[in-house]
Amino acid sequence: MNASAKHPAAVPDEIDVRHCESLAEYDECVKLELLTWGEHIAVPSAIFVVAHHTGGQILGAFDRGRMIGFTMALAGTRGGKAFLHSHMTAVLPEYQNRGIGRRLKLFQREEALKNAVPLVEWTFDPLELKNAHFNLTRLGAIVRRYIPNCYGVTGSPLHAGLPTDRLVAEWWLDSDRVRGILANSPCASGDTIERISLPSNISDLKSKDSAVRARGQKEARESFQKQFHAGYVATGIEARGDITEYILEPAGSIGGLRLPEYRPEEFED
Repeated sequence: MNASAKHPAAVPDEIDVRHCESLAEYDECVKLELLTWGEHIAVPSAIFVVAHHTGGQILGAFDRGRMIGFTMALAGTRGGKAFLHSHMTAVLPEYQNRGIGRRLKLFQREEALKNAVPLVEWTFDPLELKNAHFNLTRLGAIVRRYIPNCYGVTGSPLHAGLPTDRLVAEWWLDSDRVRGILANSPCASGDTIERISLPSNISDLKSKDSAVRARGQKEARESFQKQFHAGYVATGIEARGDITEYILEPAGSIGGLRLPEYRPEEFED
């Protein structure tokens, strides 16, 4: 796999998105995750086998038989109700920004609903603002949980030696909110909102100024935890020049979504 290859001629409509079911395909997933995250984060193909046999999902995107992206989810239960934890999604660099990741997530949603699974969760770095926009604005996920140093401090250059703080996205697949956003007809937001502001270039600072990024991470952690404990939920993100703001709404007044009860302290060590 050549991360610096020129853009291929294929367009998203020509890409085949389907289940992966063979050991060879799981090995291709491992190659793609090594390219994306490096060996410090990658999981072996055996985990893909376990996910497949325990109710999870391994979905691949293929261009003329070549794997160009995948998403892997593990099955879980909480309070006696099933959900999927989407642990990894990756797309080859030369195919990024072409809607492949969104097609993988939409297929994930379709397959989960076929199996009466109402919720998919995943974690993401709150300082990776493009990911946040995709998760909240493009897919309709919401966030009300913050995990400090979720995966520990790793040797991956992607983490720049910082704690791996993560937000937990909740994607309520058949809610009016999600259906409206996917149909480009989002439900109206409430009048009461809070905002968490970050520098719009915060994602780039880990390789340029780790001290600034560390300070931004600490401020974001404190702000999110304060708002989540006050009953607010992150529902959107807006770029305003040099500043990008997370938008938070009270849990009980999110347009098109009725959330089950949640107490942040129950998930804190």
